[in-house]
Amino acid sequence: MLKMDEFLKNQIFATHAVAAAGSVTLSTALTYPLDTIKTLIQVGSDPLGSGKQLTTTQALHRIQSFSGNSGLYSGFGWLAFGRLFGLGARFGVYEIVTAYYKDGREDDYVHVSEALLGGLMAGAAESLICSPFELVKLRAQVTSAIRLPSRVSLVGQERALAPSMSRFLHGYTLDLKALNHSVGLLSTLTTKHQNIKGALQEYPWMMTGSGRPPAVSNVHRPSDIISLEGWQAFWRGLRSGIARDSIFSGVFFSTWQFLHRSMLIWKSIEMDPPPRSNAEVGPLSPFSVSLAAGVSGAVAAAVSHGFDTANSRSLCTVLPKYVAMERKFLKWHRPGNRFERTTGIHPADRSLLFRGIGLRMARCGLGSFFMVGGYYLILDHLLK
Repeated sequence: MLKMDEFLKNQIFATHAVAAAGSVTLSTALTYPLDTIKTLIQVGSDPLGSGKQLTTTQALHRIQSFSGNSGLYSGFGWLAFGRLFGLGARFGVYEIVTAYYKDGREDDYVHVSEALLGGLMAGAAESLICSPFELVKLRAQVTSAIRLPSRVSLVGQERALAPSMSRFLHGYTLDLKALNHSVGLLSTLTTKHQNIKGALQEYPWMMTGSGRPPAVSNVHRPSDIISLEGWQAFWRGLRSGIARDSIFSGVFFSTWQFLHRSMLIWKSIEMDPPPRSNAEVGPLSPFSVSLAAGVSGAVAAAVSHGFDTANSRSLCTVLPKYVAMERKFLKWHRPGNRFERTTGIHPADRSLLFRGIGLRMARCGLGSFFMVGGYYLILDHLLK
């Protein structure tokens, strides 16, 4: 009898896990194009983050021109895979934290302030897990709107590249004019190096002619990121990511709890006799719960959007590990005031923080609605 009970519990757990995974994948797939366009608006038309802002129509046109309609789903697999673990951590941590507050209470009620605190902690855990997946996803999205050079025109030129250059700059055309100019400037200095030209080719960002690191389109695959920027790059935007996900999760759960409680009160108004507990009121309809989740997602997205923009622009900047080591050695201080340094906002982005806020509100609102609604739909189908 005990084994049968354990089997049934495991089966129910597996059913809920399948429903959760299916609903997360469904909601991500339905709203991913909005996320891609939102990212391009946040970072601008320049993959290095220029000040020029794209409109929704311009961003969509760039993607369709360079990558086709499939470009709207560039990096989808990375985000979907990361969200399976990230959302699992968010809801898992939230349930663990709020279980302490619900201990001994009737109806397992959670106050809005308690839901806010539980959400803040859950969002931080989600950010730690999702950061590497989001970096690769975001760079794939930006690459989909960039015209890459033709490989045909590069035959014979790749042989002139140093091994590190060929690894870091796939499809890059060597700019001999910029190379010779740099060599000419450095040759006037006293040096014992026997081959300045060869040494410069080990630093591919010198060959762009602008003194900048390679573009995101050349450093968007995990192997390229590890080679040029190192493993730490996967958690570069962690400050802004934690700020964004903590605030989003806290506002999401507290708003959802408030709406859920309000709908229970509204449902109980016409009941006679008046219910003495939530159990007597009965469960809300799946549509009502999904609608509350959608509204909560849109509100949470609006409140946390500034940190999302800071995170996107940070992850879209290529920072070679040599430069990162120099900053650490020289004890480089982050720019901006204390709040900006703590939350990972660059002071140059102060006027750009609300770019794409409407698209993100729509994506998070619809995504939360489809995720909760899909969960109930899949669960109902599996339990029949």
